[in-house]
Amino acid sequence: MKSIRDIIIVQFPFLNDNMLIDEISEFGKIVDYKAGDSLIEIGSYIKQMPLLVSGTLKISREDSDGNELLLYYLKGGETCAMSLTCCMGAAKSNIRATAIEDTQIIMLPTSKIDEWIKRYDVWKNFVFMSYQMRFEELLQTIDSIAFMKMDERLEKYLLERSTELNSAIINLTHQEIASDLNTSREVISRLLKQLEKLGKIKLHRYKIEIISLV
Repeated sequence: MKSIRDIIIVQFPFLNDNMLIDEISEFGKIVDYKAGDSLIEIGSYIKQMPLLVSGTLKISREDSDGNELLLYYLKGGETCAMSLTCCMGAAKSNIRATAIEDTQIIMLPTSKIDEWIKRYDVWKNFVFMSYQMRFEELLQTIDSIAFMKMDERLEKYLLERSTELNSAIINLTHQEIASDLNTSREVISRLLKQLEKLGKIKLHRYKIEIISLV
């Protein structure tokens, strides 16, 4: 098993400050999650900041009726800016983080986040960069809901999932996709069948094969 130092050097090369790496190695803890595991729940206090080493996390919110809305995905080398906000403000989480494949994370104590921002420029830049990336993704989510038809949103969603997983095969049910896009399973099933007729995808049991999406 690789040490935290080795992981940081490879997966987070922009955190290239030896003193910072020493502290991450001292205070960090490697945690493995299985696909489907929940890391952060809505309404809970976030006591640790995640640095995603490998795998993919889904970050989502819920409305008052319990309907889930996908915000964005996280992959290796990233952290969740919304969890940073809760960590630094000692506030309850307003998001849910779920592993959608086997995932490895370095957990860091929240007490170190602000301290490192003041002491290490590379850490401050990493935190600000994370905020900027997530903000842009949230704008894209808002734009897709406001300006794109559901069939366009579905194609965009499938293409992004395929790219994030680096695989033409996406292991998702129609209901899971519907939940992510905040629509009904019937609508998603109908649109997926249309895409299959157009030769853009091939439907399998609990799987979708990407053929040609642009």
